[in-house]
Order: sequence, then C-alpha cells, then structure tokens
Amino acid sequence: MIMRDTDRALVQAATAVAKLRCRSDNHTVAAAVRSTDGRVFSGVNVYHFTGGPCAEVVALGAAATQGAGELEAIVAVGDRGRGVLPPCGRCRQVLLDYFPSIKVIVGPPDGLRAIPIADLLPETYVWSDQQVEVPAGPRAPLWPTPVVPGVRQAAED
Repeated sequence: MIMRDTDRALVQAATAVAKLRCRSDNHTVAAAVRSTDGRVFSGVNVYHFTGGPCAEVVALGAAATQGAGELEAIVAVGDRGRGVLPPCGRCRQVLLDYFPSIKVIVGPPDGLRAIPIADLLPETYVWSDQQVEVPAGPRAPLWPTPVVPGVRQAAED
C-alpha cells in the first residue's frame, strides 16, 4: 500500500512523542492513531514486569477518552531512533477486534507502507464470529437436576 501524506504525518507524530516522552525504561515505545475525522491521538507503553499496556493500546484509550469514533490508521515507533515497530500479537488482535478496517503502518524506513490489520493476522481468530447465539425464552439448566425420591424440587427463580 502506498503511504499517503497523512500516514507520513502520523509517523512523524509518533516519532515526536517517542523523542519527547520515551526517556526511561518505563516508556520505550510511542504510538499515534488517526481517526476518520483527521484527529491524531498518541500514547506510550507502560512497561512493568507484570506486563503492562503497549503504546498502541494506550493510544486507543486516549482516542476513546477524547470521543474519537472510527480509527483509520496507527503506527508505533521505538525510542532511541529504532523507527517504526510492528504491533505485537496482542495488539494485532485488539486492533482487529475493535477496528477491523484500520491500517497499520509497518516496514523499514525506506519501505514504510500502510496495510490492513487483517493482513497481519491471516487465518485469524475473530472473537465476534465465535459467540454462540442464545435463543430467547426460558433458560435450560446447565446440568440436569437430579431427581431424589421423596424430595420436593425447588421452584426456579
């Protein structure tokens, strides 16, 4: 996919945040995401030995906090000049589940491209496709209720 000027600007925004805010081992990656109305939101990872959110997820939260609707593009940039970084598996899944049409900017400095998130997750698990539809009406108990002679069964709530 060809990089548009708005995509290059998104990379520049994430790079600026990385230079300004990623100054410790707690924050080593910055991300910028653009909404369909052109607003840009950023975030940094919050490193912790127990895990912690990636910059992409923090940027999604910042966008949600500011009332962004649909998001169209996202990029992550490493600190200390590491350039554009591809999203981890967890972030890929989150992006696909929340914004299935979002483009992700990936690639080396001389070959950046914006590609659909689905291209980063071939044969992916789609959470919404795996949900079982429960028919309306009375619920059947999960396990059959045993019948014990001489004991009256309790009425259901």
